[in-house]
Amino acid sequence: MIAGVSWVWWLGFHAVVAALLLVDSLLPGHRRATRYPQLFAWLTTAGFLLAAALFAAWVGATHGRQIALEWIGGYAIEISLSVDNLFVFLVLFQGFQISQKRQHNALLWGIAGAVILRAVFILAGVALLQKFDWITWIFGLFLLYAAFRLLRGNSAKAAIPEWIRKLQPAKGSLIPVILAVEVTDILFATDSIPAVLAISHNPFVVYTSNIAAVLGLRSLYFALAALLDRFRYLHYGLGALLAFVAFKMLAAHWIDVPITLSLAIMGAILAVCAIISSIAGPKPS
Repeated sequence: MIAGVSWVWWLGFHAVVAALLLVDSLLPGHRRATRYPQLFAWLTTAGFLLAAALFAAWVGATHGRQIALEWIGGYAIEISLSVDNLFVFLVLFQGFQISQKRQHNALLWGIAGAVILRAVFILAGVALLQKFDWITWIFGLFLLYAAFRLLRGNSAKAAIPEWIRKLQPAKGSLIPVILAVEVTDILFATDSIPAVLAISHNPFVVYTSNIAAVLGLRSLYFALAALLDRFRYLHYGLGALLAFVAFKMLAAHWIDVPITLSLAIMGAILAVCAIISSIAGPKPS
């Protein structure tokens, strides 16, 4: 047993992750141009969401409703905060002048690397929380700072380090692009992983929900690529989301916020953000 789950299920989960990455890389819409690329991306995204829903149902059936809701909460937080990553990927690919076909390859390798790095981050975070109670305060204060940074008006684009911006596109090589994707994913993981740890300290829940969200990031990028500029107030919504999660983590010793209420509040924050952004229209160029 590992984290209360049979090692067979851990092996099965990683086998499914590898299979989904392989299938995603072999889909015809990623290997050649399609007539409706955005529709194809939305269908692929829907497929990943369906797989996540089925896994959440399995968690509920085998571990109970509370654990399943924690899993859904972790998945929802990671998906929400990952939208900021998509802005950064868009800027990176434009800067490197990468074609859409090569973007697919760069994101595939970048996400495969992210799975490994996230595992290290999550295991370290859970171990620290279990050994040192005061780490909760460190994570909570860090999330408050991240929320302040977003609410102050800084977009995700500002998170790209200067040395990455100065990298020159490599002829025929995706290595600099993959490196840039990995580094920016690590930067955003420092926000999202503590946020998920505020929902659950169960390593199985935190890890599998995080990886499940990261798996669908590539198709979600291509589904939203043409719409990203319409999310005008996204950083404010994500800032409010992080502030709520930070409050939940810092007040955990005194106030127990039910997971159902947490999910409702997070959903309301993102819904308000989406509605206001839709009414305001695209960002001025």
